[in-house]
Amino acid sequence: MKAAFLSLGHDVGELNQKIESVDYDKAYVEVLSQKLLDSSYDIVFSVNFIPVIARVCKVCRVIYLSWTVDSPLFQFYSDTVYYECNRIFIFDYMIYRQFAYKNPERIFYMPLAANVEYLDGMVPGDKEMERFSSDISFVGSLYSEKCRYNSMVGQMPDYIRGYVDGLIEAQLRIYGYNLIQDVITEDFAQSFKQYAGWFPLASDYCADDKAIVAQEFIGMKCSEVERKRLLKALSEQFEVYLYTLSDTTELKRVSNKGSAHSRLEMPYIFKCSKINLNITAKTIQSGLSQRIFDVLGAQGFLITNYQSEIPEYFEAGKDLVVYESEEDLLEKCRYYLEHEAERQEIALNGYRKVSQYHTYSIRMKEVLGRI
Repeated sequence: MKAAFLSLGHDVGELNQKIESVDYDKAYVEVLSQKLLDSSYDIVFSVNFIPVIARVCKVCRVIYLSWTVDSPLFQFYSDTVYYECNRIFIFDYMIYRQFAYKNPERIFYMPLAANVEYLDGMVPGDKEMERFSSDISFVGSLYSEKCRYNSMVGQMPDYIRGYVDGLIEAQLRIYGYNLIQDVITEDFAQSFKQYAGWFPLASDYCADDKAIVAQEFIGMKCSEVERKRLLKALSEQFEVYLYTLSDTTELKRVSNKGSAHSRLEMPYIFKCSKINLNITAKTIQSGLSQRIFDVLGAQGFLITNYQSEIPEYFEAGKDLVVYESEEDLLEKCRYYLEHEAERQEIALNGYRKVSQYHTYSIRMKEVLGRI
């Protein structure tokens, strides 16, 4: 993003001060305030909306531009979202619709992008080909270590646990629509809350208990179940490399390759894998994850789950391949491993699409134009 601003001719300073609290951090307030007083910045920019930055920008009368790339992001429940200094961009259209009313004409939708110029420079040699080549690869967490539901499930009544299991199984059979938040009731959310080890949000937050239960607890657990289930099924038929720090004890046939550095190793994985797999977290409702743009921007072949925003930007079967069930995924992996020419053609089409329409320079030009 910094490179994109520079490419558009803007001067960019950086503040690398660690934020200890996204809401109240006296040391960060002092450092950022002084930086804004010492120099005439037009805009403060951050990845994800951070309330403590909004507080400083409000007082200093500086535009605060943020691009939220994570979901869920509970900072949107903070009262600081209402500030006039904000210009908030959100990558997921459904999340944008959920919060846009809080600050009309200052909250926008904007999909993610790829740094194609950087990815073009990451050309794998023999060393990288030997290390990263695989039939199918997946880079990402299994969510087992992040899922707060796992620590509380043993204390829950059977009827709540059974209902959650049923919700997860229903969600895993539907692609393109996240049903969990729409299905659960306020009464269920309150019952669930009693066993959740609830961490209350700050006093100036307007919490949505249903959304928190659906996204932070059930949605996260659903993502864990889906990823383990799909990777296990794939590994029983194909060679699967998994780059993760999660516990893979259950996945006996999966080759756990450990973590992968996002800038120094992941581009090689995308370029050297015959099939790159994307399994979008269930906390992302309609948007396209960063992985989709990065794989295509690296000219990697991608098979991804269906998301409702995919047809807005890519053509399934031409730029990437979309699966809509476990059986569909297995069948398509088998087909494309056996049809190299088609695989390479789709990878090239996806790369061209991202290069032409979805780079960070293009996005930043759109962002600055909107504000």
